[in-house]
Formats: sequence, structure tokens, C-alpha cells
Amino acid sequence: MQTSKRLEGIGEYYFSQKLREIDELNKQGKNVINLGIGSPDLPPHADVVKTLQEESAKPNVHAYQSYKGSPVLRKAISDWYKKWYDVELNADTEILPLLGSKEGIMHICMTYLNAGDKVLVPNPGYPTYRSAVKLAGGECVDYDLKEANNWEPDFDALEKLVTNNTSTSPTAGGREGAGAGVFKLMWINYPQMPTGQLPSASLFEKIVAFGKKHNILICHDNPYSFILNDNPASLLRVPGAKDIAIELNSLSKSHNMAGWRVGVLSGAKERIDEVLRFKSNMDSGMFLPAQLAAAKALQLPKSWYDEVNAIYKKRREKVFELLDLLQCVYDKDQAGMFVWAKIPANYKTGYEVSDEVLYNAGVFITPGGIFGKAGDGYIRVSLCSPEEKFAESIKRIKAFLPALKVN
Repeated sequence: MQTSKRLEGIGEYYFSQKLREIDELNKQGKNVINLGIGSPDLPPHADVVKTLQEESAKPNVHAYQSYKGSPVLRKAISDWYKKWYDVELNADTEILPLLGSKEGIMHICMTYLNAGDKVLVPNPGYPTYRSAVKLAGGECVDYDLKEANNWEPDFDALEKLVTNNTSTSPTAGGREGAGAGVFKLMWINYPQMPTGQLPSASLFEKIVAFGKKHNILICHDNPYSFILNDNPASLLRVPGAKDIAIELNSLSKSHNMAGWRVGVLSGAKERIDEVLRFKSNMDSGMFLPAQLAAAKALQLPKSWYDEVNAIYKKRREKVFELLDLLQCVYDKDQAGMFVWAKIPANYKTGYEVSDEVLYNAGVFITPGGIFGKAGDGYIRVSLCSPEEKFAESIKRIKAFLPALKVN
């Protein structure tokens, strides 16, 4: 049986493959410490779990649910956006709950992309942007993010990229160029993953202006804004942003609910309705008790975020110690649940560092190259492990330093 052509060039997700390798090493008695994946190891707030338990025990909550989500959850999302981002969202028309924001990335691509349509994708950036674009038949056009530019887009380079790759088709607004497709979407993500870069004061305004100028739908993926960040920000706060932008958000990281699969798409009514046309053919809505528990999570006070971040801060100090052993260079002001670090000059790529530490010390850290070629000279360490795991990782790496190239 042959697979479809849409799967050509789509490999297995890196972490799926690597976890199998780690599993084999563990079967050999290696006891690998995984510092690679950003899956929160902390539980949700006790009141959130209690709400799920109580609601699940009711006899009338197990049926199919609305494709648009529970009004209770949509109202909670609206209130949350107003409280934390100072963004007004109509709970009835501008909010679409999702089975995780990763689902939303695919929904957006399938809703808007025709074969050959072009999409601006950050390099380095979340690999799912690239795979979702390809699965939808689109063409990825990388825009490079560089440390020298604080991991923000170079807008002069973006202008040239769009100008040199646009279609002569009337649907492209009459622009002329050498490319064969229409630019439809631009994926952005701040706080940026994998680099942990926070947006500068003017970045979102520049991105909205760029999208309006070229009629490109800006898709902002915003799951990390509450992790080690005192000033959560939404692209939708920019005046007029809803005219050209949509935003994904998630409870996976901010509320330790990754396995619950609760996400949200926010934007203008027209965009929500368009995406809903696709989504309603793909699922039948989220389990109602999970939605009600998510609504409870969104009502938690600032102290909840402060407590979680206090734990991440202590872990981050341990990660800094680990990276110092490996002679890596890093910014101490990163946001999100990872630390992004530049590898020593005597290594060619982050893959080399990652494999050397894995096979010698039994510690897995993520090579930056999985996020794009611009990440080849970096590694990423997750904060989603207890402090004792980091202490043990440091101990192992110290023991194997003579075998590592950092010496």
C-alpha cells in the first residue's frame, strides 16, 4: 500500500524517533535523563483537577459537544485575554477552542492554503509549522532569525523575500515577481521557541504593518507568554491587528495541562468562521468536563503563575550550571520553558554535542538544528524536570568531561 504524495518529504517527528532510541538505551540499562522535551512535569492546580473529577461524575456531560466549544470556556478565555493581555474578544464570535494549539496549526494551513501557496516560516522555529504547511500543499519560504538581530525578523530582508517570490496572478494583488505561488500566511512565535526571545516593544506593530502591506495573514503562536515572563503580551493588542492576524494560545505550558489538549484560536469573526468550516469536519468538540476544568484554570490568580515560575527559575540556574560545563554561551533573560545556548566552536553542530552527551553521559539535550538550519550551532535544554534530575545530569557530565570535546 502506497502512502499519499502529501507525505513525501514529511519525516517522522524528531522527538518521536529520538524517544524510541532513548527507550532502547534504557532497555540496555543506560537510564537516560531526558532534558529535551517541553512537557510540563508539574501538575495543574488542585482546583482544576477537582473540577474535572466533579464534572465527570455527572451523568449528562458525556455527549458530543459543540464544535465552537462551551460558552463557559469561551467566556473564560475572553476574560483571561482581557485581564492578562488587555485584549477585547467577543466570546461568541472571536474565540474558537481547540484540541490543543498544535491542532490549530494544521487547521489554519488546511483552511487557507492551496497547492503551491507560499508561507513565511521562521528559521529557527517550531517544526510543526513546516510540516503542516507541506501537508496542506503549501510551500515553505524560510525567513532567518539571527542572534545578532535579537532573533527578530529582518524586515528589509522580508520585503525582498516577498518581492522576489510573489506571483503575477491577480490574486497576489498585481505584484510581479519570479515565484509561482501567492504568499498567504506568515508564522511567528513570541516569546520565541526555541530561542526564548521576548518581543521588543515595536515588533508586533511592525509585523501587523507588514501583513497589511502584503495582504499576508499573520499567525501568531503564543503558548509561552506566562513562563518566566513578567509581561505577557498578545499580538492582538496592536490596533487593527484583527484585520490581518490570528493568534493561537494554549493551556499546555501556562497551566501544566499539556495532556489535556486545550488550546484556543482568537481573531476576527470572519477568520473564526473560516477555520470552523474545516475544523467541524475533523472533530466533534472537546469533552465538556475538560472544558469546564480549563475555564477554572483560566480563573487562577497571579500567585499560580508566580509559584510555577519560582520553580522554573531554580531549575534554570541548574541548567546554566550544566551549560557552563559544556562551555556554551547563553542569554540569562530568556522566557519560556527552555534554555537556548550556542555550542563551543570546536563542535560543528548541536547534533554532535547532543549525541556526545547522550552516548557518554546518558543525558539527552535537544540539538538546535531540528528547528532549522539557523539552529545548527545551538542546543536547547528543557526546564521540565525536577532539580534532582539536573543535579544528576551535572554529576554525569562532570564524570565524562574527559571524554567530551569541550575539554
